[in-house]
Amino acid sequence: MIERRAAFHALHRAGRPLLLPNAWDHASAAALAARGYPAVGTTSLGVAATAGLPDGAAATAAETLALARRLARLPALLSVDVEAGFSDDPAEVAEYVAELAGLGVVGINLEDGRPDGTLAEPECVADKVAAVKAAVPDLFVNARTDTWWLPVADPLPQALARARTYRAAGADGIFVPGTVDGATLRVLAERIDAPVNALYQPGGPGLTELGGAGVARVSTGSLLFRAALGAALAVADAVRLGGPTTPAGLPSYAEVQTLVPTDGE
Repeated sequence: MIERRAAFHALHRAGRPLLLPNAWDHASAAALAARGYPAVGTTSLGVAATAGLPDGAAATAAETLALARRLARLPALLSVDVEAGFSDDPAEVAEYVAELAGLGVVGINLEDGRPDGTLAEPECVADKVAAVKAAVPDLFVNARTDTWWLPVADPLPQALARARTYRAAGADGIFVPGTVDGATLRVLAERIDAPVNALYQPGGPGLTELGGAGVARVSTGSLLFRAALGAALAVADAVRLGGPTTPAGLPSYAEVQTLVPTDGE
């Protein structure tokens, strides 16, 4: 397991970013692994919506753990989005993450946004990071700051300050979703002494451009889940209206069946 976690760390290279696609169930993760992606993340929105629960409200601890258990045998390194740790108690967060690590998870995302739309105190997040690193020292902790997603007047200084605090607590990477501005990402990459993770945005810069700004990891977040949902609605509407109903790249029944492990595997 130490080797797998070290391999995940090694995939984070500034300028040559890891593309981390985010899955929401076994089939999506298995399909991505079968396509050759070396690592797969989970998306908290997809996991929550699939279970009929709200995202970002600490409501999906059981569902997230159950999904990690199902994905543990896939031939890809697994990073799990644990929202804000599903608890305000650092010891409880560390215990939960240690259980994930015991299943084979190599990394987590831990965010500082709160359900009420405000940012948690950085020291509280740092305490969670420190507790997790004490419990599982070689796990990749990607500390996410939501300074661009929440109403912060001047997000860059706050992001840098929070990154320093989270790094001092032991965070291995810093996730800054909400900005794909090249100049901003360049500042973040230059001033944060850890791999910087950006969130891909449709219509925004691609992997090469983000790598040119110094980014070491690019996540798709909930994009793949929302795209799949949108495609399902488009097909349903096409059936109702009599239009074409076979989207490009549609997997066959047999292909989907191959994604399901047989008994004993």
